[in-house]
Amino acid sequence: MRLTLPEIKKKVASLIPEGIDYEVELEAGSIAIITNQPRDFSGSGDSLTVRIAKTIKRRVVIRPNKDLLSSEAEVHDAVNRLIPPEAQVRNVWLDPALSEVILECDDPASAVGPKGVNVTSLRDEIGWLVKVERAPARESRTQHDIRRYRKEMADDRRALLRKFGTRIYRQKRPGESWARITALGSYREVGRAMHLVTTNESKVLIDVGANPTNNPNETQPFFAAPEMLPLDNLDAVVITHAHVDHIGMLPVLFRYGYKGPVYCTPPTRDLMTLLQIDYIKVSQAEGRDPPYSKADIQECIKHVVDVNWGDKTDIAPDVKMTMENAGHILGSSSVYLQVGEGKSEHKLLFSGDIKYEKSWLFDAATVRFPKVDTLVIESTYGGPQSIQPTRQQASQELQDLVADTLNRKGKLFCPVFAVGRSQEVMLAIDELFKSERVPPVSVWLDGMISEASAIHSSHPNFLNRELKKKMLKGGAENPFNSPWFKQVDSRELRESILLDPNPCIVLATSGMMTGGPIIEYLKHWAPEPGNTLCFVGYQASGTLGRRLQEGHSHVPLMDRGQTLMLDVNCNMVIIDGFSGHSDRNQLMDYVTALNPTPRKIICHHGDPQTCNAFRMGLRERFKVQTYAPANLETLRLR
Repeated sequence: MRLTLPEIKKKVASLIPEGIDYEVELEAGSIAIITNQPRDFSGSGDSLTVRIAKTIKRRVVIRPNKDLLSSEAEVHDAVNRLIPPEAQVRNVWLDPALSEVILECDDPASAVGPKGVNVTSLRDEIGWLVKVERAPARESRTQHDIRRYRKEMADDRRALLRKFGTRIYRQKRPGESWARITALGSYREVGRAMHLVTTNESKVLIDVGANPTNNPNETQPFFAAPEMLPLDNLDAVVITHAHVDHIGMLPVLFRYGYKGPVYCTPPTRDLMTLLQIDYIKVSQAEGRDPPYSKADIQECIKHVVDVNWGDKTDIAPDVKMTMENAGHILGSSSVYLQVGEGKSEHKLLFSGDIKYEKSWLFDAATVRFPKVDTLVIESTYGGPQSIQPTRQQASQELQDLVADTLNRKGKLFCPVFAVGRSQEVMLAIDELFKSERVPPVSVWLDGMISEASAIHSSHPNFLNRELKKKMLKGGAENPFNSPWFKQVDSRELRESILLDPNPCIVLATSGMMTGGPIIEYLKHWAPEPGNTLCFVGYQASGTLGRRLQEGHSHVPLMDRGQTLMLDVNCNMVIIDGFSGHSDRNQLMDYVTALNPTPRKIICHHGDPQTCNAFRMGLRERFKVQTYAPANLETLRLR
């Protein structure tokens, strides 16, 4: 049901009793009702809020009028008086753009009180909406900075949310409805993911990634494609997850003048900010001019609209979106788009990078979608020979490798992505050491791994049930807090680790060995046959990691501006089962589980041969139309 803002206001007015003071505002795709009488809209069962939402078929939020809101000092005073000490409130966060106060507590149940009495009393006194969260076992610096910045930019964010909503609820354009998808990155390649969905009324961009290759001409997706310009015509950007090949070039859009929304889950927001800031640092360290600045990243943060799994939201006049778990990394999502309405509606699913298997961290990717007309699916391990061991087998293989290397008094070093693989490997090592099968040694974390792990602790609801329970208990139950995990926080400490003859384990970025601290460990430890270099993640074509995997025993490295030929004599092991990507069998099972089977399947995010082989395998098995387009090709969906 397509409604304009005047039509929404008319329907809302017909439902709200006389005497209730209110006004209708827009918060991107949500309808916000601002009122001096928020209690009149609440209640159990068929509340006024529920009746309004059912009538207009939109998400409705009730916000207190700003005249009701206490000052920040008054909020803190009320929290100290009304929330009992046993709740142990760690932080009080204010978000003026949404009139919300977030209490981070060690004991949320005590903070809420019997039947919510404490929170209700606090809300009635301060006027603000109150949310209570479990304080994370490890505080994330990145999340802290984002919350502080959002608070400072509250007026701008409120205005932006209103502007986004005005664009969504604009007048319908005349003409026949149609939809198409344009490949602007990650097609017949792994990296720089970017897809453009165009309809007769709107344009939506999915992911804006960077390429891990060292070729500067192939780093960015196809920003200059005519379909992309002018950027003012873009209605929305949606981010599936926070790996650099999906978010690394997002701030470039803001540098070029994009002013629209970015939709993603809260963990993706935090992780992508961390990785984008690191992208600048790495570029500078390698003597390259970064493609964007910290100011561009901050502008991006200001435009982010948080979306939780399962929440349906309008993102364009003719596009509704739902995000669901993709099982790949923290907050990773499959993006389900309902394009158009009625008989011309087309349901489009971007799988994102998926893991269709329960892991140490996450539940298997969701396949519960009402109907999928067209599926855009990753193909990283879609080749006929791309069969991986299970997570359990991979964990056992890693634990055996750790035991063997340490028994030989060697050093084990792993190039890892800061997000995802690092935490998986940490959990497998933690289980091994806690089992006492192997005496523990120091596990050094070099790069952003500790901060990424803190962000995992800050979002327990996006983890699987068992790990979430451990996170919420905190203390020794939280595996990321185990004493053997130690952060490398200075160049001096790294140098002492490199020279220490004792056995140890190092997890270091970057994951494809295109730079970062892993290169220092490679230079010092690769020549020694007693050490082990272990690969636990995908190595893209053209990267140093891929060359080593292919068996090159002499590789060139840049060292202080000069090229150094390095002899690689250490043991090299590849453990595929830790990948966050599904193998061919799991990808086939994923498609099988979609009911009914999609009528069209588009393959991307794989080497050219892999994409084509996977496309042919899908066509043969499911008897549907399959495609493996090249970058810059466009396919009509309806």
